[in-house]
Amino acid sequence: MSTSIKSTALEPDNDNRIPKELGILAYLGRHLPVYGLPILTLLLILLFSVLLPDTFPTLLNLRSILSDKSIIAILALAAMVPMLTGKIDLTVGYGIVLWHILAISLQTKFGFSWQASVGIVLVCGMVFGLLNGLLVEMAKIDSFIATLGTGTVIYAVALWYTGGRQVIGMLDPNFYAISSSFFLGLPAPAFYVIAISIVLWVITEYMPIGRTLYAIGANPRAADLNGIPSRKYVIGAFVTSGLLTAFAGVILAAKLRIGQANVGLEFLLPALVGAFLGSTTIRPGRVNVWGTIVGVAILAVGISGIQQLGGAFYIEPLFNGATLLISIGIAGYAQRRGGKIRRKAKTNS
Repeated sequence: MSTSIKSTALEPDNDNRIPKELGILAYLGRHLPVYGLPILTLLLILLFSVLLPDTFPTLLNLRSILSDKSIIAILALAAMVPMLTGKIDLTVGYGIVLWHILAISLQTKFGFSWQASVGIVLVCGMVFGLLNGLLVEMAKIDSFIATLGTGTVIYAVALWYTGGRQVIGMLDPNFYAISSSFFLGLPAPAFYVIAISIVLWVITEYMPIGRTLYAIGANPRAADLNGIPSRKYVIGAFVTSGLLTAFAGVILAAKLRIGQANVGLEFLLPALVGAFLGSTTIRPGRVNVWGTIVGVAILAVGISGIQQLGGAFYIEPLFNGATLLISIGIAGYAQRRGGKIRRKAKTNS
């Protein structure tokens, strides 16, 4: 069965040379997909800072954005890893529901220490990722269908366990510190995102495993013919996604301090949007770490500013969906235009 997405579905021509005679339009056509979203993010920050000078450009607002969106950023990075291989993992939204409940229940119901509880949750996340990988690679189920099915099952387990009620109890203050502590005046989760991003960036851009994952995503058949053990790498990508999702669940548990089965699914759309936007910027046509972070950032800034301007409750999902469509449309247009310009240049040469 075909893969759900292609990590290089929008891969531009590797020839970055723009003939001088084609002028500024060719330059913009080449660089708009690369720098468009970062520039738009900066423009939004400037716009909201002018419109909301007393609330938006403040340390308090920055802390609020970083605290609220760090979990989404981690989930977006989790979703990005399978996308490198041309797969999609919907359980980043479903898994966090059970993992944050489990992190609290292990302490309040079963008497585990907070350190042991965190360790168990992380291991469970990896095992669940392994299950997804086996279903996709061994059972040959399309990744979208497989992870939708397992995600729905794990969400049902969370509903069954809680019975629709909150999971509450006394927790160690050190467990709260996972989410509530500050470093250099900023919330700790922001630094988790930075650390995870740097690790993934180094792996994907500078290590053989990263090039291998991109090769599998670009052409699985060619990867197999070149002796690449695609099955092992795809399963590993799902295990990594499961680990990061479980870690996001731990942070959510430390933040909420209670377990609720109706919390978590709202992270699915923005996490996927952030990951998909990552393929339209920085390195257009390829899902990438910093593009994913920019994708999450533009959602966070836009939604925060609109809400402070008095936006209604439905603004967030509307903005998420509209941003995804507009950004991919701009990237696609710019790349098509760039391709036409290059073909024209070759014809005239």
